[in-house]
Amino acid sequence: MTFQPRMKNEIAGFSVIGELRWRAWDGVIADVWSVECGDGAGGHYVSEDPRLFVLLEKKGKGDITLFSGSVRASPAAATARPHRMDFVPAGMPLSSRVENLSFLRHLDLHIDANALRRRFSGDLDEGKLARPRLAFHDDRVAHLAGLIAEECLSDTPMHGLYGDGILAALFALLFDIRRGEERIRKKLSPHQLRRVQDHIEAHCMRAIRLHELADIAGLSESYFCHAFKATTGATPHQWQMQTRIRHAQSLMSQKRQSLTAIALSTGFSDQAHFTRVFKRYTGITPATWLREL
Repeated sequence: MTFQPRMKNEIAGFSVIGELRWRAWDGVIADVWSVECGDGAGGHYVSEDPRLFVLLEKKGKGDITLFSGSVRASPAAATARPHRMDFVPAGMPLSSRVENLSFLRHLDLHIDANALRRRFSGDLDEGKLARPRLAFHDDRVAHLAGLIAEECLSDTPMHGLYGDGILAALFALLFDIRRGEERIRKKLSPHQLRRVQDHIEAHCMRAIRLHELADIAGLSESYFCHAFKATTGATPHQWQMQTRIRHAQSLMSQKRQSLTAIALSTGFSDQAHFTRVFKRYTGITPATWLREL
């Protein structure tokens, strides 16, 4: 069942600009909001799920002040840099007040805690999932959050595994999730690898989610990613794209369909997308590959 965030809020003084842009990945809903801020803008929020707020852009000399009970989160530490962030644990009531800002664009990541536990297995420190972090900044998290926001705003988003990989990296940084060196080097067994490769081969034309492959191997998502790359030298997403390209080359060699038809039949959004991925993995364009047959 698709994860549905459970949050109650009361807001005032905000006017939404355009449509809400969002994407769903395994256990995560990402929203990008663009709003104009009036006098006294603010709100009260409480969510049954943990969430990460990232300020992407603002206009004005002010900032956002957050309150939770008697705790006041001063924005002073975050205003010196862009991409101020707030991690809010599940069930934590929060109030906000916006001062001297006319415009905000922000990213909200709503997190399914159970999916996060499944993704990282025993490597996730539950204490960090329950600990608030208000008005902080991390350059690496900011970069990854920006990539997620780009996916939300894009009319031609990348394959789902692209976002899954970025989110895995973001959460590893946010919660300081680490591995022992001996576990990173562990490879898939021949049986695990064969089952995963067979699944990718059979379903490569559609979006294959990371948890599907991890479940087949009987591993957590983070452990599976390390083990798969240690075994094959490629990430699961790269392996799937290579498989799609191989299928496309088989169709191209028959010279019965146009490149546009082949692109669509092999799971690409259009011919331009197909050409970009084909060149990335082969070093030449599809047209050049056909001429060299």
